[in-house]
Amino acid sequence: MTESNQTILAGVNRPIQIIPSVLPADWANMGACVKELEEAGVDRIQFDVMDGNFVPNLTFGPEMIAACRKYCNVPFETQLMVSQYNCETMLESYVNATKGANGEPGVVIAHAEANIHLHRVLGRIRDLGGSPSVALNPHTPFEMIKNIMDMVDHVLVMTVNPGFGGQAYIPTMLNKIREIRNFIIEKNLNVDIEVDGGIKANWTISQCAHAGANCFIAGSGMFAYPTLKEGCDDLRKVAQEAQKGDVLSEPQ
Repeated sequence: MTESNQTILAGVNRPIQIIPSVLPADWANMGACVKELEEAGVDRIQFDVMDGNFVPNLTFGPEMIAACRKYCNVPFETQLMVSQYNCETMLESYVNATKGANGEPGVVIAHAEANIHLHRVLGRIRDLGGSPSVALNPHTPFEMIKNIMDMVDHVLVMTVNPGFGGQAYIPTMLNKIREIRNFIIEKNLNVDIEVDGGIKANWTISQCAHAGANCFIAGSGMFAYPTLKEGCDDLRKVAQEAQKGDVLSEPQ
């Protein structure tokens, strides 16, 4: 085995985390949905915050996210797909809404493309009691965030263009995942890699897990199952098998 392959394999053994996006849920019954997701065994629940500016869609405000907290204890994650103005003016509200029942830090993800002063935003998330994380759109190279990698707990690699659920996975993001994982290992950083977009319990999650990602956002790929537990279990199983070397190939 080459030194390069050893590095990649060493980097894929962080615990697998399954993180459903609630975009496909019944928004009028969100409290029951997050409770069911917790019972399904998910690791976190992601709320995709969209402001109709950074992305062409509108979704959740901090009040709705905070209202879901009383229905479950599973950690929350907020992806801020919003303009810099909205990110900075409402950041404290989103950090607080994302916290756990006892004030535990929730994961708050800022997009590199939306925030000119990304360093400041990530530092403020930490100061406010959140877990600062950063997201990269498909066209954005890893080089854009190398200088803030020591500030984040997670890097989210978007495998679709953000703004809508149910989009097709972009397989060319695998090299970016590998590059980020190798950098994390080289610098001895305690950082997870998330992927979001078109992830299903098939070759998509399998190849991302083998490349070095360990946190997987799944929306329609999980809600399509007869039960949420079946979806969660299938996603986790395929990802864990890929970490062990049983990698599924893309259909021809």
